[in-house]
Amino acid sequence: MSRPAPSPASARPALLRFLGGVRTVTGSKFLVESDHARILVDCGLFQGVADLRRRNWAKLPCDASDIHAVVVTHAHLDHCGYLPRLVRHGFRGPILTSAHTARLAEIVLRDSARLQMEAAEHANQHGWSKHRPAKPLYDDDDVDRTIKFFDPVPVGSEIEIMAGTKLMLHHGGHILGSASAHLTLEDGHTLAVSGDLGRPGHPLLLPPEPFSGADVLLMESTYGNRRHDHESARREFASVITRTLSRGGTVVIPAFAIDRTEVVLHELATLRGDGTLPRHVPVYVDSPMALASLDVYRDAVRAHSPELRPEILAQGEAAINPEPFLAARTVQESIDINNATGPAIIVSSAGMATGGRVLHHLHRTLPDPRNAVVIVGFAAAGTRSRDLVDGARTLKMFGEYVPVRAEVADVPHFSAHADAGQIIDWLRTAPAPHTTYLVHGEETASETLRDRIDHELGWTAVVPKSGEAVLVR
Repeated sequence: MSRPAPSPASARPALLRFLGGVRTVTGSKFLVESDHARILVDCGLFQGVADLRRRNWAKLPCDASDIHAVVVTHAHLDHCGYLPRLVRHGFRGPILTSAHTARLAEIVLRDSARLQMEAAEHANQHGWSKHRPAKPLYDDDDVDRTIKFFDPVPVGSEIEIMAGTKLMLHHGGHILGSASAHLTLEDGHTLAVSGDLGRPGHPLLLPPEPFSGADVLLMESTYGNRRHDHESARREFASVITRTLSRGGTVVIPAFAIDRTEVVLHELATLRGDGTLPRHVPVYVDSPMALASLDVYRDAVRAHSPELRPEILAQGEAAINPEPFLAARTVQESIDINNATGPAIIVSSAGMATGGRVLHHLHRTLPDPRNAVVIVGFAAAGTRSRDLVDGARTLKMFGEYVPVRAEVADVPHFSAHADAGQIIDWLRTAPAPHTTYLVHGEETASETLRDRIDHELGWTAVVPKSGEAVLVR
């Protein structure tokens, strides 16, 4: 039975704890604790350097069984990838998110469990882990249990999580199903979490819904110190493909399996249509997770999802289908790509080259100067994609160093994140929150955006510390 909501006068202010996604772009976790509710907003996995990855094994400041509900803004691993670990430790509440996010998150979590299980098995076989035996953070059984707790909620409609605590999701425009979250707490105060904010020029999705205000705002700051130039990015993308194919090389594009692959395929379909990408050059998509998410996007097109741009709905599935388009679902089909001769384009995950099939393609193509690697999104510190962007001459994979002689092109403006100016524009029309906290960004990006919000909007903006707790009021 629901407890009666306390009156605003009797309720103590809620406490907000920053458990992840602070001064880094991974591991987003924000715990809201009030008199009668404990809600976790996002439940992401840490990625990148070893010190961050080790935090995935750290104990949370409260028992998982004491968390009443989790709100997930979208299906990227750095926002949902810790969920099976939370369930393993006793969480049994609802996981509240949009219907598209629920479907995509299952794909992400199953892939994450598989990679962790394979890594642990490989470590035990070859003895490269200091743990005896090496174990995965979670496994398939944990994911099976987690999926049962997903509770999709309608975007744009307020629901009651517990007596006195309400949630409304707003379209985020970042990836399919992404949302910003607006919580109304039992004392009447409000907390908004931007999630990852989409850019207005996303080629597939409509822009994010405007921010309408809250007492406290958690604002992502991934590109808080940058400006996207999409037209020059598209020109550079086309140029590196043309250069590489003209010298008989292969283009490898490490791409996040969800949304980035669809955006890249949309751009390749456009280049195929205008003749820039010749018909005889195959486009391979080598990622079971990317292909599964592509099916979700295709279903959204068929169902005329209100998140999609009208021109995409008018084009139908052709908008994300650069024929001839060859799908590699099995291991053997992936191996066959490596045996193919002649120019080709390979789109494979993971986007930061931290694991997955893309490593095999990089291992083969990096030593040959005819080839190219195109980095099409944000590359976090400590990842192979970041090493390539920073000019690494060798890359360590599978226990050995591989020379980097292929061309490396950094085209981050394909990112699905809003840049600094677009974030300011999203904030500008809303009343000022009591405090805006800059999260989900590397330290320099967060601090730059904090200063800009202060100077341009006159708002109180703070870059919190990991583990810090503040009042919501």
